[in-house]
Parts: sequence; C-alpha cells; structure tokens
Amino acid sequence: MNALAATNRNFRQAARILGLDSKLEKSLLIPFREIKVECTIPKDDGTLVSYIGFRVQHDNARGPMKGGIRYHPEVDLDEVNALAQLMTWKTAVADIPYGGAKGGIGCIPKELSLSELERLTRVFTQKIHDLIGIHTDVPAPDMGTNAQTMAWILDEYSKFHGHSPAIVTGKPVDLGGSLGRESATGRGCVYAAEALLAEHGKQIKDLTFAIQGFGNVGSWAAKLIHERGGKVVAVSDITGAVKNQNGLDIPALLSHKEATGKLIDFSGGDVMSSDELLTHDCDVLIPCALGGVLNRENADYVKAKFIVEAANHPTDPEADEILSKKGVLILPDIYANAGGVTVSYFEWVQNIQGFMWDEEKVNRELKKYMTKAFHNLKNMCQTHNCNLRMGAFTLGVNRVARATQLRGWEA
Repeated sequence: MNALAATNRNFRQAARILGLDSKLEKSLLIPFREIKVECTIPKDDGTLVSYIGFRVQHDNARGPMKGGIRYHPEVDLDEVNALAQLMTWKTAVADIPYGGAKGGIGCIPKELSLSELERLTRVFTQKIHDLIGIHTDVPAPDMGTNAQTMAWILDEYSKFHGHSPAIVTGKPVDLGGSLGRESATGRGCVYAAEALLAEHGKQIKDLTFAIQGFGNVGSWAAKLIHERGGKVVAVSDITGAVKNQNGLDIPALLSHKEATGKLIDFSGGDVMSSDELLTHDCDVLIPCALGGVLNRENADYVKAKFIVEAANHPTDPEADEILSKKGVLILPDIYANAGGVTVSYFEWVQNIQGFMWDEEKVNRELKKYMTKAFHNLKNMCQTHNCNLRMGAFTLGVNRVARATQLRGWEA
C-alpha cells in the first residue's frame, strides 16, 4: 500500500472514531493548493535540461503551512500529497501553530554538480516565490536537500521580498538557523522513546536498540542512546550493516563512517545483511530510513517489543496489524519524528523575533513539547480505546477539525 493510501486510511479511521461530519471529513482531505512547475536549467556543459517541481499545500487552518522539499528521483504528486497531509496531522499532534505542506523536484541530486543544484533551486524558488511566505508556507530541508539548499531559497526569495530569514527553516546557523536543528529529529525521537518506555517502567540504559538508517536522524539517535547508556546492537545504511551484541561503540562508528563513508569494515562489529536488521534481536527497533520497510513479508519475524518510527511511514498497514497482534508497541511517525518540525518552529519564532536562543533552551523546549505531546496522545488512546497510531491521528485530526470549524468553513 503506498504512502497516500495508507495515510488516507489512517485519516478515515480517525475521522470515524471522532465521529466527524462527512462533509468536513471530505474537506479536510482535499489539499488547499497543488503546484506543479517546470524547472529548466542549463547544465555545466551548456545543454538544457528540464525537471518537474511540486509543492502541495494541504491545510492552513491552524497556521502557515510547513513541510520539507525533497530532491529525489521518485518524487511524484501522489507521494508529495501524502507527505503534505501527514505534515498537517504531525504539526497538530506536536501542537505547533502550522498546517502541512510538502514539495520536491524529481531529480537525482548526486548526479548534479553543486552549481547545477544551485541553479535548479533558484529556478524552483522563482516559480513558487509568490505562493510561499513567512505567514503562508515555510519550506524546510528533506531527503536530498540540506542547509545549503535553504540558503539558496532564502537568497532567491529575498531578491523579491526583501531580507526574509523566516521564509525557510533548517538554514545554516550563520544565516539565522537555529542551534540544535541538526540533531532535532534524532533527539526528538529519543525523547519520544523515553516517554514511551517510562510509561512501561523501563529506561534506555537497560535496553538494546537496532537502528535502520545512519544518516542525520539515525546517527543522532544512536549517539544520544549511547550517551544514555543504551546498547545499540545493530546499525545499517545503504552501504551495509554492522552488529555487536555487546553494543557498538557509537562514537568510534561515527568516526569510521566519517573517514570511510561506509559502515562495513568497522573493527568493533561484525558485518550482517541489511535485510536482517529489521528482524534483529533487540528490545527497541528504530527505522530511520525509507517508508514501507516493515511489511507483511517480514513483520512476523520482528523480535523488538517496541518500534519507534523515526522514518515517515516505515510500517505498512498490513504489518501494523501483524505487529499489533504480536503485542509490539509502535510509536507512530507523526509523533515520533516530530522533533525536526518542532525545532523548525523554534527557528521560525527566533527569526520573526530577531532574537536567537542558546542550544540548551532549544533542547529543553523540545523535550517539553515531545513529552506533553506524548501525554496528550495517551489521553486520546484512553478516551477512544485505541492504539498509539490512532491516538496520534485522532489527536491531530481533532485539532485541525476544531480549528476548521471555529474559522467557519461552511460560510
């Protein structure tokens, strides 16, 4: 089941539990605006090449729309739609005053030079600059984009609208980016895991963890779990996977990856197949890579008792059912990976005020938001007698529905 179908299914289930009016339900599903633009740039060799850029603005009932821009060959309108809708519910779960959006360009970023990427980003910004804005739609980095991409968008947008640091988040710190943004998603994930484990009388230091994906999110999660005394027994990324039942030395593994660009050949662990990671023997599994990795083929073999979804949509609805029957507790993506958008919100607030926070304050506020959101989510689970995923969806959908009704959507 693709991401859009799965998100729609979760939304409909939440709407049913909440007893939403069918007209309101339909209205909440339809995106506010879909943008599709052609981006033609000269390549370094002088030839012209065209790419298609998307921006889906899903809902703005609770505030400006917010969401990443990804550069990836598989970017299509369906996927961008699903992710934009997911952002609407995610910002509502985290209780930050945003709606959802998502964008992207269908390209293979590693096949483009830095100057080609810059030209592509600037052309895309020129095409959408009058449809985004500090109080309209605030982009951020996503797969295949980074702080540098945001710096180019900021510069291009500012040519039309004057200096506007709050137009994007995830910027370089030198251009008004927030301290703590780099680690935010991984850190938020760890705070989320702590809240869930505390509920069950457990602590990170007594448990074993397997982490799929060792990019920004996975490496920060691993580092913070290691610092808290948790044992990270297996880690994988696109280059391969390593395991060590006594716990991997994460700082050493990070240095090794920095030096060699890959996980394998690490002296402090044994090589394993990347496919085995998801079914590896551990207490907590953290998928931080792509969507749909847990499916009906492998769900039966998952040994973890807890799954913390750091990636977007890593668990298929079919796997969801299998895992629930096994008693595995899944902390859903729309809550577990909301650390990134929460610190994006802090960055936007700092830019608007023109007053920057120190890193301690950023992390303290993030912990406060993640912990509060968990308790709100648990309350929804108790009220509606549902699992954590439906608790999160009912929490998010209910907030957006209430905002929509209060604003007078039928007029």
